[in-house]
Amino acid sequence: MSKSNLVAAHAPAPAARRRPAADMLARPTAGIVLLLGFYVVLLIAFALLSPFFLTISNLANIGTNMAFIGLMAAAGTPLIIGGGLDLSVAAVAGLAGVIVALAHASGINIWLGCIVALVIGGSVGVLNGVIVTRLRLNPLIVTLGTMSIFSGLSMVMTGGLSKPLFVPAFNWLGSGRLLSVPFPVILMLVVFLVLWLVLSKTPFGRFVYASGGNPEASSLLGVPVERTQMILYVVSGISGAAAGIVLAAMLGAAAPNAASQHLLTIIAAIILGGTSLFGGRGSVWGTLIAVLILGTLNNGLTLMNVSSFWQDVTRGVVLLLAVGLDQLRVRLQG
Repeated sequence: MSKSNLVAAHAPAPAARRRPAADMLARPTAGIVLLLGFYVVLLIAFALLSPFFLTISNLANIGTNMAFIGLMAAAGTPLIIGGGLDLSVAAVAGLAGVIVALAHASGINIWLGCIVALVIGGSVGVLNGVIVTRLRLNPLIVTLGTMSIFSGLSMVMTGGLSKPLFVPAFNWLGSGRLLSVPFPVILMLVVFLVLWLVLSKTPFGRFVYASGGNPEASSLLGVPVERTQMILYVVSGISGAAAGIVLAAMLGAAAPNAASQHLLTIIAAIILGGTSLFGGRGSVWGTLIAVLILGTLNNGLTLMNVSSFWQDVTRGVVLLLAVGLDQLRVRLQG
């Protein structure tokens, strides 16, 4: 065999060329583009199916009803990117509402009650963070346990009953408007914007991605992994308390389990938005679009008189499809 033939025989095979569609799907921004496209399709479909869908009041209702979920999903996104997980956030939301209601019933200034609720929410975050980062316990088990603890405390404090909260200035937090835009929606968007700036424009944001992507290697390179995760747990706890305050203000009452039923929606929004449960990858804007998609689905199907059971089925199918597409995109990037 000649030298030229020998070299040709042992030369690596040329890499298979991917199709243009595959190349587009492999881009980092492809997930958000797909989500936006799906959201636009949903808007068009429900607008054609229901004459009440695209009204200003209905769109405002979608934003208002999903705002408190968005607050918790927004803070949960960097936590999961950083390698953590917080299942207790909805229980903290219920506890915060209960604390505000009981403080008001006891004659304590309601705004002082809100501050106390936020401090307790942050304290729960510290508790979760210490157990996870210092004791090295699985965050799923840890936050599942604290979820049960604080849900139970809320039930004990209220006897399982809702507590009324009719204070006009306080209720404005959940039903008021600024420039015709519902205040809860404005608050949610501000939180998303702040978190995006932190994740994309600050060294702490780089620490978050590094901590979730490869915590061992990041620690060796000087990244404060434990401190980063601790801060993320505190932010998650505070966001849960803030969401509980907004929800109580919107309902005019504090129910101990008011937010617990939305825990799956919070996690679904984060995953649907493209955040990896294994950490190191995700975007708060993807989570925001996912929150809007889930809220639009719920609202549109309700307007069409679709049973709540079939709505659960639909949300599950959408979530599975989104995860499947996201995994395909990750493999193409690889």
